[in-house]
Amino acid sequence: MSGPGRLSGLDGDTELAGLATAMAVPEAVGDDHLPDEPLPELAARYGLTRNAVRPPLLKYLSDLWQRRHFITGFATARNVAMYTDARLGQVWQVLTPLLNAAVYYLIFGVILDTRRGVPNFIAFLVTGVFIFNFTQRSFIIASRVINDSLPLIRALYFPRAALPLGYVLIELQQLMISMVVLVTIVLATGEPLTWYWLLVIPVLLFQAFFNVGAGLILARIGAGVDDVSQLLPFIVRTWMYASGVMFSIQTLKNLAGHHKLSYLLQINPAAVYITLTRTALLTSQRLSIPGAAPYNRHLCTLYYRDPAKHIYDSAHCMPLVSNTDLWLYGVGWAILALIIGFFYFWRAEARYGRG
Repeated sequence: MSGPGRLSGLDGDTELAGLATAMAVPEAVGDDHLPDEPLPELAARYGLTRNAVRPPLLKYLSDLWQRRHFITGFATARNVAMYTDARLGQVWQVLTPLLNAAVYYLIFGVILDTRRGVPNFIAFLVTGVFIFNFTQRSFIIASRVINDSLPLIRALYFPRAALPLGYVLIELQQLMISMVVLVTIVLATGEPLTWYWLLVIPVLLFQAFFNVGAGLILARIGAGVDDVSQLLPFIVRTWMYASGVMFSIQTLKNLAGHHKLSYLLQINPAAVYITLTRTALLTSQRLSIPGAAPYNRHLCTLYYRDPAKHIYDSAHCMPLVSNTDLWLYGVGWAILALIIGFFYFWRAEARYGRG
């Protein structure tokens, strides 16, 4: 056998006979036609390895890193193709959160009047909607990414963590587009451009790490329980209402006497990243947040009596969570979620796409 199509290492009838001998099943024993040699040793002798097995953690990390170009390319391609059937195309990446912000402004800003005591409420609201939307979409998509990708998983071998990681990267790319609109709105509402804006970069990185970690957890849970993807939107929507997207948790009068509840609401991950982004982009928010000025009981009391007239007096109130604490919580949530999420997802690597 010769030419480009011949088998490597074979030449003529002699090598074909050798191949037949090498591939022959060892002498069978009994009626089962099983070889005398134990199957693991037989597989090792012929270089066979198990495919559906969880690789060691370090090797798994190495395989994932080697496919980093695939992950980024996959995310970019999916991001471009996501709105190809819509007439407005990728404009919907910006229109969707803007329309949500408009609805929330009508309901919470005008009808329920939660804007009382919040300076520059429009920029305040849009920032909260855009930042929370990043986490919301990452969670919902990650919860169903394994089940939606079963044909790909069963056809090719690759670290399955590449899928939730790629989809979170898609949402991060969309957030970058939305940030251009957000910056335009912030400047249009009178906020100055300051060096504090650079702090948005680490905040979004920490939020992305948190989304990846939590997304890996949800991806594993969603792979085993289909109902998770149906229930998650309701859970995330409730989380949004508890994260200060439409109102200020720090200065909400109804929470003034409930310190433990207010503390828990302020340190929840979504609220932490929203607040850090607001204090970085919005000078009005940075100057009015509790703790921005020395504590003054009289001025703080005036604020709670009439927030509309004493907006910046809220800065003289005692903060439950300082800005330094918020940064520590932001870093802590990101690291904790990433480590736990990655380990939790890796533990079930051999089960994805089976059954």
